[in-house]
Amino acid sequence: MKTLVLVRHAKSAWGDPTLADHDRPLNERGRRDAPEMARRLRDRGVVPDAVRASTALRARTTAEAMIAELDLPGQSLVLDERLYGAGPDLILGVVGELGEEVGTAMVVAHDPGMSDLAYRLSGEIEHMPTCAVAEFRFAVWSWSEVVEADAVEVHFDTPR
Repeated sequence: MKTLVLVRHAKSAWGDPTLADHDRPLNERGRRDAPEMARRLRDRGVVPDAVRASTALRARTTAEAMIAELDLPGQSLVLDERLYGAGPDLILGVVGELGEEVGTAMVVAHDPGMSDLAYRLSGEIEHMPTCAVAEFRFAVWSWSEVVEADAVEVHFDTPR
């Protein structure tokens, strides 16, 4: 079994119009929601072996807050610039590169790619609000098989 956890980055701040999109930080709600969503994962027994996140500040900060709450080692996080603005196929491509030793993987990235992928994998989740978590379990041996597999279990949670 492989478990894929998709996380849309937490709520970001729009207060500084001089910042590039890539450099927008989390706002207060985002800084509160990220650890809360990690606690919910942990309480359900879902703890990733590997985390991949967009290099955008809001995605990186979301991932770091969740990793800290889950008490994971810092090296479990790998920033991947391909995840910034990535569509479903590219996100799945990044996931497909994971090693077989990884049983549970978390990807922290952006919309519309995250919502599109969540819908593709579930047929039900149409929109992932900020800091939403969509979890998919697959009866496969390899991450590369996830592209063609149907999820045997889906769990969806939002901060609100």
